[in-house]
Amino acid sequence: MLFHNPVFLFIFLPIVLLLYYYASKYSKFAHEYFLVVAGFFFYAWWNIYLSPLIIISIIVNFYFGNLIKNNLEKNSKKIILMISIFLNILFLAIFKYADFVIENINYLFNVNLDLLNLPFPLAISFFTFQTIAYLVDCYNGIIEKKTRLSQFSLFVIFFPQLIAGPIVKYNHMMAQFDEKNNRLINQQNFYLGLVIILIGLFKKVILADNLTIFVENGFSNSENIEFYASWLTSLSFTFQIYFDFSGYVDMATGIALLFNIRLPTNFNSPYKATSIINFWQKWHITLANFLTNYIYYPWVKSLKEANFFKIMTIIFCVFLIAGMWHGPSWLFLIFGALHGLGLITNHIFRKLFDFKLNKYIACFFTFQYVNLTFIFFRSSSLENSISIIKGMMGLNGFESINYFDDKVFIGTILLVAIIICYSFKNTNYLIEKFQLDKKNI
Repeated sequence: MLFHNPVFLFIFLPIVLLLYYYASKYSKFAHEYFLVVAGFFFYAWWNIYLSPLIIISIIVNFYFGNLIKNNLEKNSKKIILMISIFLNILFLAIFKYADFVIENINYLFNVNLDLLNLPFPLAISFFTFQTIAYLVDCYNGIIEKKTRLSQFSLFVIFFPQLIAGPIVKYNHMMAQFDEKNNRLINQQNFYLGLVIILIGLFKKVILADNLTIFVENGFSNSENIEFYASWLTSLSFTFQIYFDFSGYVDMATGIALLFNIRLPTNFNSPYKATSIINFWQKWHITLANFLTNYIYYPWVKSLKEANFFKIMTIIFCVFLIAGMWHGPSWLFLIFGALHGLGLITNHIFRKLFDFKLNKYIACFFTFQYVNLTFIFFRSSSLENSISIIKGMMGLNGFESINYFDDKVFIGTILLVAIIICYSFKNTNYLIEKFQLDKKNI
């Protein structure tokens, strides 16, 4: 059930809201139980046969979390943490990467092992990282309070952020659910939530979905694609993925506000970034925070002696992980590697040179690099990527080929997308401007 689906918007969401606030009046924990049930229903709508997988993940990780918190011996806690993280990664690897590994084994060793063809559980990448963060926070003593199963279940399966994030922290979320006033309707939150949902719908349905048509045609006809078409194709995808993803997160943010829950910021005008370092401070912020706090920092701290080369190597490896997190494909790995190299280049530049580029020039070059990397993210094959890049360099000629219908309409959509990205405030500004009112009705 997608957020822009009429069934979700006009049936599921209104019913859940009405019953949630009704249940909150009669029991201290009724809102938790109800939202957990609603989350499972929302998840099962996608594929009811895969629902047991997330239930198993919740129960197992709840048990591990309590084991870690209740165990006073540091070595035992560390062993339990390592086992729990390993099992979560194994769970993710089996369902998301098993066939990718088998395909590469078949290619390298010229064998013909059968693919498992396992179904892909919805949101497995998001809830796996979120759960690992919870377990590490339990180990570090950040989550000290005793956790009920209903609380942990709600943390994992709260439906607004379940499918596409943002990746949330346990203390940030549950402190809001525990606040008594948040179980009452807040007019300002409600109206602000509706506005943000509409903004997200506009981004997703009007901008991203229309650009998708252009992108599909361009990448499907990439062989010998000429200069103008290749640039329009790459730019269309770069803005399509932003408005698709940020639009979905906006809808998640708005829906959560209807329940008086504020999700963390996930996008902050990333195409205005002046470096790749700055880009990852603005793009998919909660993923970048996870990679930094739960992979990069622990890895650096584990070094007996840290130096610039070792730190740069770790950054590169972290972004290889980030690339593969997006999906089982070598092209995602290339995407991650290019961003890792971009960050390393930024750090080397800062280390060797004591001056800054003009912010507009820096923004221009950063965007062009990001646009280049997204070609690998979207392409179906390496040849597909190379063909698009050759076209952008003019190596496939400049003669306009009519690959696209309604070029004027799609060109207008792309222009609107560019203007919105560079001339308008983002939804984070809107939320900050209208401070969340604590006065309830």
